[in-house]
Amino acid sequence: EGIAAFESLVSRYGYTVVAVPVGAGLHLKSVVNALGDDTLLVTEALAAHPAFADYRRIAISAADEYAGNTLRVNGTLITPAGYPRVHDAIATLGLPLHVIDTSEFRKMDGGLTCLSLRF
Repeated sequence: EGIAAFESLVSRYGYTVVAVPVGAGLHLKSVVNALGDDTLLVTEALAAHPAFADYRRIAISAADEYAGNTLRVNGTLITPAGYPRVHDAIATLGLPLHVIDTSEFRKMDGGLTCLSLRF
């Protein structure tokens, strides 16, 4: 019902809405985040979803899923500590990378996107 309401609002502006099943993730931005205009950091479970076909996808394993909660702010990537495979993969984008300890927030299912108000 919610997605239908959203679609009715944005379709008049030419936007298309595609449902993406989140599954085990808390919400969509827990399992997919934009790292640039054409690059997504996405869990392996969703990497092949048709909604993301036009993007370069950096797929992360289930073991590294929390690191999917990486933010791009003013051309800088901010990512949780403890995920060297993800850090190495996103470092290839050539953007400044800040690795920070979010372990206390994680205890309550909090992540970087949850802690951010972005406009």
